[in-house]
Amino acid sequence: MSKKSETKQENEPDFESAIKELEALVEKLESGDLGLAESLSHFENGVRLSRQCHGLIDRARQTVEMLSDSGDESSARPMSISGSQADDGPDD
Repeated sequence: MSKKSETKQENEPDFESAIKELEALVEKLESGDLGLAESLSHFENGVRLSRQCHGLIDRARQTVEMLSDSGDESSARPMSISGSQADDGPDD
């Protein structure tokens, strides 16, 4: 992983933190007490956080699909630590 990617991931809040921050921004925007420049800044931050949350959800969905899509589970065999298939099961 590149330094830039590592730095970006370290600076980004996790999903739960991003949602809380997004909710706080929405409350501030809905209050109507902000000026135009501050509202625009909050809106931009909200869009960034929303995109980040969608990306995190998409990655989680892909992980779940990958783990769930194991094909026919009845033909699954135990794997040894080295990654080769165990010879315990019946051959088809």
